[in-house]
Amino acid sequence: MPRSRINGNFIDKTFSIVANILLRIIPTTSGEKKAFTYYRDGMSAQSEGNYAEALHNYYEATRPEIDPYDRSYILYNIGLIHTSNGEHTKALEYYFRALERNPFLPQAFNNMAVICHYRGEQAILQGDSEIAEAWFDQAAEYWKQAIALTPGNYIEAHNWLKITKRFE
Repeated sequence: MPRSRINGNFIDKTFSIVANILLRIIPTTSGEKKAFTYYRDGMSAQSEGNYAEALHNYYEATRPEIDPYDRSYILYNIGLIHTSNGEHTKALEYYFRALERNPFLPQAFNNMAVICHYRGEQAILQGDSEIAEAWFDQAAEYWKQAIALTPGNYIEAHNWLKITKRFE
């Protein structure tokens, strides 16, 4: 049974009803409808913390989805789950793939920067300041891209860039 039929959350049920109506009236292919259904079910599972089910739905959504913009959000959400699971290398891979299809995802740049910053902090704890600086420099580049896309957002990152003299 599709997740949209078993979800007890009022907002999710309302979203599902509206989405089903839109899918019926907006001219879309069966592949687009199938991709959207999997994507919607993936978002619902992800919001409940059921990451295995969410990943399954997102992977299924990538099969019929051909629109690069829509596909970028599916890939981004897969990256989010891998980040939440501590699988940073996989997360970075999916953020990169999302950005290849849609270079205007500041949240992907931000999440990549957070992972790089975290790895820099880990390198410091291991006593490797040279590696730490490389990770921090990479984090700075990603944060600059996120800030360039959405000026006024990512205030903490902007401040970190200024404090560390990485902002140009």
